[in-house]
Amino acid sequence: MCGIAGTYRWPDGKAVTDRLTETLAHRGPDGAGRYSGRAGDGEVHLGHRRLSVVDLSETGAQPMEKDGLVLTYNGELYNAPELRAELASAGVRFRGTSDTEVLLEAWRRWGTDCLPRLRGMFAFGILDERSGELVLVRDQLGVKPLFLLRRGEGLVFASELKALAAVSGGSLEVDHGALVASLLYYWVPDSRCAFREAEKLPPGSWLRCRPDGRVERGRFWDLREVAAEGRDRARAGEVPDLAAVVEESTRRHLLSDVPVATFLSGGLDSSYLTALAARDRPGISAYTIGFRAEDARFEAMPDDLRYARQVAGRFGVELHEIEIAPDVQELLPRMTYHLDEPIGDPAAINTFLICSAAREAGVKVMLSGMGADELFAGYRKHLANLVALRYQRVPRPLRRAVSGAVDRLPVATARRGYRSVRFAKRFLSFAELPEETAFRRSYTLYDRAELLDLVDPDLAGAVDDVLAEHADVYRDNDLDDFVNRMCLGDTRMFLPGLNLAYTDRASMAASTEVRVPFVDVEVVRAAFAVPGSRKIVGRRGKAVLKEAASSVLPREVVHRPKGLFSAPLRAWMSRDLAPLVREVVHDGELVRSGLLRRDALRRLVAEDAAGHHDHSKHLWHVLTLEYWYRGATSAADRSPSRTA
Repeated sequence: MCGIAGTYRWPDGKAVTDRLTETLAHRGPDGAGRYSGRAGDGEVHLGHRRLSVVDLSETGAQPMEKDGLVLTYNGELYNAPELRAELASAGVRFRGTSDTEVLLEAWRRWGTDCLPRLRGMFAFGILDERSGELVLVRDQLGVKPLFLLRRGEGLVFASELKALAAVSGGSLEVDHGALVASLLYYWVPDSRCAFREAEKLPPGSWLRCRPDGRVERGRFWDLREVAAEGRDRARAGEVPDLAAVVEESTRRHLLSDVPVATFLSGGLDSSYLTALAARDRPGISAYTIGFRAEDARFEAMPDDLRYARQVAGRFGVELHEIEIAPDVQELLPRMTYHLDEPIGDPAAINTFLICSAAREAGVKVMLSGMGADELFAGYRKHLANLVALRYQRVPRPLRRAVSGAVDRLPVATARRGYRSVRFAKRFLSFAELPEETAFRRSYTLYDRAELLDLVDPDLAGAVDDVLAEHADVYRDNDLDDFVNRMCLGDTRMFLPGLNLAYTDRASMAASTEVRVPFVDVEVVRAAFAVPGSRKIVGRRGKAVLKEAASSVLPREVVHRPKGLFSAPLRAWMSRDLAPLVREVVHDGELVRSGLLRRDALRRLVAEDAAGHHDHSKHLWHVLTLEYWYRGATSAADRSPSRTA
């Protein structure tokens, strides 16, 4: 995995590309390269920062130039061996063993037709020196990021938004609609970008720039079509062998010329992958986290370490335990810089600290169980939305009585938080709503009225646009299976917009590559061929995946209570971050600019402090948004040396 950047017919393109590439140095500390060429009467410059994982020699260096094609590439191709063999049998002569060269030759032979054949995570730019055309591509599921900015006939692109911001001379304006979306979700969806001119290349798509200024776009993979094909397979009784598909994907994701380790939370997904990886790589290392005893007690958090130790012992895994007791006031601005956009999930801190510890131990590649919850209905919201359908059949007077009783319960005292009460209040906030609205409300931070109360009145139109966009994406399918409709919505929005985004930025901030075997095209195809009735069985989410894992893992690990890869936010808010919250609410840039209303923020703080409502996520995201906004609107150079 690496960092890529470039300019196409852009003023002062050489200097701009150099600065873009320098800003991405943390993504590739093992080497740097740049290419310069012509595109009609203009110039094209490609930059690269290398993290050497496969073919550590100079034959894998980039940008790679070969027989009229030039490639700058970020990612891994897990079917590179098969593609290499096919190309070699057709007469292609390879200079090295890198998947970069395989990709370049696949493009030469098949052009954009090679893209559906690629199995991996990738974002790349490839230049045809003869025609002067540059094509940008992003992988099927959006595992790897690619940001771009177009002005006139010129284009600039990079793996991270901060690189574009660094070379824009302060001319990029904050997109207030994206900030509204961020407040709603606590992340910015892939369809939007935090700066107005910039954009994210959509997953499964490509963009072609021509020397005459024409730009062409295309799509080579559509998740909606994959889900529809899966529905048809399920109707025909074609049941995938999920255990075999996951095992094969995990084995491919271990392809590396450097050490590989795993995330091991002790939950089903990471335990399953760790067990499978240990079969192929005996003695593999794993990394897990724990929290300060006082924080874990306050939040009544499950004992994940116990399960992680059990899995490690059973499969001969060398387990490294990391206590998350960070100086969050110091880490918050650092993570905000690296995350590129306002992302309010504290799991990014966990990822960064784990990857930093692994990197210090000489590990460059980590496997993560990311994606299984989205594909196999493993989140509490999936079960809760199904339960809500039954709850709506309860007589209305009884529902009112239940709601009134739960509303009077506290979510915390000064000494302890009550998770079950928080879950109950959350459930009742959406249990009687229509399907799409209920699903959105089950994982977003505000309803429409609350969001309108929080933001500048001039942003009311943006609020409605963001809500309409969610409804359009959720309904944009013809699936007749409620559970798979939720899974499709998550895989299109939640997965690339939040989980894959923070995983990429936080891991690359530590110069570490994270691979996600569940977010693999073959696993995704298999997942949508499984009916929802096999994903949620009774009160068990991810039932079909648990069934597959049962042949490998102990029963107590497979059926343990679900943990959260998160942080003890209520404990942090009541102690570590309380002064910072007061500062941001009373005199923060968001309040002073008028974007957020001080009185609404004060109400959130007061209700949270009183223990009647749990607003810890809301307040944490306000902090992340505040720090991001300060950097985005500051005239100071947001360079790594000043901010990281």
